[in-house]
Amino acid sequence: QGTRDHAPAQAALRERLLSAVVSCFKRHGAAAIDTPVLELREMLVGKYGEGSKLIYELQDQGGELLALRYDLTVPFARYLAMNKITNMKRYHVAKVYRRDNPATTRGRYREFYQCDFDIAGQFDSMIPDAECLKIIHEILSDLQLGDFIIKVNDRRILNGVFAVCGVPESKFIPACSTVDKLDKMPWEEVRSEMVGERGMSPEAADRIGEYVQLHGGLDLIERLLQDPKLSQNKLAREGLGDMKLLFEYLTLFGITGKISFDLSLARGLDYYTGVIFEAVLLQQDNEHGEEPVGVGSVAGGGRYDGLVGMFDPKGRKVPCVGVSIGIERIFSILEQRLEASGEKLRTTETQVLVATPQKHLLAARLKLISELWDAGIKAEMLYKKDPKLLKQLQYCEDTGIPLAAIVGEQELADGVVKLRDVATRQEVRM
Repeated sequence: QGTRDHAPAQAALRERLLSAVVSCFKRHGAAAIDTPVLELREMLVGKYGEGSKLIYELQDQGGELLALRYDLTVPFARYLAMNKITNMKRYHVAKVYRRDNPATTRGRYREFYQCDFDIAGQFDSMIPDAECLKIIHEILSDLQLGDFIIKVNDRRILNGVFAVCGVPESKFIPACSTVDKLDKMPWEEVRSEMVGERGMSPEAADRIGEYVQLHGGLDLIERLLQDPKLSQNKLAREGLGDMKLLFEYLTLFGITGKISFDLSLARGLDYYTGVIFEAVLLQQDNEHGEEPVGVGSVAGGGRYDGLVGMFDPKGRKVPCVGVSIGIERIFSILEQRLEASGEKLRTTETQVLVATPQKHLLAARLKLISELWDAGIKAEMLYKKDPKLLKQLQYCEDTGIPLAAIVGEQELADGVVKLRDVATRQEVRM
């Protein structure tokens, strides 16, 4: 099937992850929005490059061809256009669907969550883009996944490279899709695909190879700005100028140590128009001797200034930049680490178990637990009339409930509750 059922421990881990990501989005002032799982097929087709073949299409429903959403970005652009919204900072956490060949060990499924943050509106250059990169940095640092690098490039720089290397404009998008495979296969294979399948001349492919294997920081940007060929290309010049500005802002945020300007980064989606980025984990924590998980990128995004205009009857454009956190891939890594460490994960947030040491005290338990619930305290009790105290305390240990509120005949007579710390066995009457 390529979808998953989740046991309580897995669901609890996922909830923690999603909560950490959403907290970061809210910290940056984003409002939550939601869009339907179903979209008109025509809204989705032609927006995802080679990914379009993975769209789940549904049969004709009364004259409408529908599809399940492939990502959260295209529905967001459609939402902005339909409601004539020109300015918004939003986040959206929801499931998306891809008719893919699943690889569950690598966090690749047919149904999975995406966590998106987007800034829409006409703003000064590179300020929102820098914030998106800061968000990736914050989330990956907070989750303590180990060392990571955020690769950054610009579609305009790539298109400039293709132009000065002699690639016709009609082949820019196929060339992008091929270059995007450089993180998965060596340059020789990418080159042979360019020549064999994409119909480029060997000379053009070699010239592209000289550029797309470069990566660095501000120094590389300065060098390319002086490049005799690239500096003559208007698109490349604009992209490099913005990239320089972006690095200045990232320096102020103090995160350039984790950022790499990488000309091999292409991102296969058709709708990107400017800055693109992708976060990659550099190594897995192998102290427990487990096999490293090959999970690829764990976050990505970029600028898509033309997408909203595609859905607007008058073609009005709304500039947008956004980031998507690959929560399933991160989940796969953390799940494997948890299994390897043997650590037990609490599956509930219950704070206290209401317990009784003698028989015929169900009424006292029900009365006390009701008071606790009404006071907003997370409480549980065993669904038995007369459970043994040992069994109740064992349940606390098994599920990680830290406290037991015990009411026996003596406590009822004295008008108190005995609160027991399950781990230390210390008790206090209150």
